Amino acid sequence: MIASAHIVGGEALGGAELFYVRLVNALQARAHSVLAITVAGSRIAARLRAETPQVHIPMRGVGDLLSRWRIGQALRERQPDIVQTYMGRATRLTHLPPGRRPIHLARLGGYYDPRGYRHAHAWVVASPGIREHLLRHGFPANRIFHIGNFVASCPPSPPADSQQLRRELAIPAEALIVTAVGRLHPVKGFDNLLKAFASVPPCIHDRPVYLIVVGDGPLATRLPRYAEQLGIGDRVRWPGWRDDAGRFQQLADLCVCSSRQEGMGNVILEAWARSRAVLSTRAQGPVDTITDRENGWLVPIGDPAALAAALELLLREDSLRQRIAVNGNHTLMAQYGEEAIVNAYLDLYDRLLAAG
Repeated sequence: MIASAHIVGGEALGGAELFYVRLVNALQARAHSVLAITVAGSRIAARLRAETPQVHIPMRGVGDLLSRWRIGQALRERQPDIVQTYMGRATRLTHLPPGRRPIHLARLGGYYDPRGYRHAHAWVVASPGIREHLLRHGFPANRIFHIGNFVASCPPSPPADSQQLRRELAIPAEALIVTAVGRLHPVKGFDNLLKAFASVPPCIHDRPVYLIVVGDGPLATRLPRYAEQLGIGDRVRWPGWRDDAGRFQQLADLCVCSSRQEGMGNVILEAWARSRAVLSTRAQGPVDTITDRENGWLVPIGDPAALAAALELLLREDSLRQRIAVNGNHTLMAQYGEEAIVNAYLDLYDRLLAAG
């Protein structure tokens, strides 16, 4: 049986970290021999299955030489066949000799600086666009592999849960809700989303329209202030970073991805898992994932006017919104289901080990 170790630094639960949890738990459920190397006390570690072996290493930064040594020590003791790292910190802290086991497979879910990944033996990317990104930087094509993410379909929340969440957010029961989830960082384009939302009528079909932005980050102070300047502060809610971000997507009539750049767009899959319609910019990841006007709606990047027009159209047209939501859920099950993605990873491990 192939044994794999999975290494992730940090403590938050962003898209890459949530995928780490899903994949490690799915491999463990398959009785695959798996080791999780995480930060002690992190939200990531707490979400792994109880029977999953874990080693806790601080991984305080890319220059943490003690953590780099401890990662090497843990791998020497456990002797996995595959070592899969997630994002920059864990990848930079993991250095394995080429030409023999274990094989270092670095996963990229975004358009990261390739300099921190070049020392890996092979790379798995979440979208074709990220593959092209690596090719442009001279990575060998025969060692780059594309495997998407997976998200399980979610049963609807009980009505009482949605009612309670509306009360917590002070949103009327009859309101239409737009939800966006992501790090409050310039790359996510939330400034454009706020500008677009300011152009959307405050009521549609006699229902007030509200925006929920779930996340935290460097713009956590600036964005709410911008919403106030636009005159929409009373219609925007900022619950901060939440482990239960899916509850806010479940509450939504429409989910939005306003990114200037996006690796794949886990928020799209998460919305589809809850049978919610998705409106997104034409960032590379969403373009690779969404078929425009079929399972989602695409608008140009950095165009608040186009975003506003699409927001109003989709909020006005219930049947259109429902159709693309249903198609999105079907796409999720057909292309981004757990079984297909986990099988693809196990097949990749076999191929890498057979090739040496």
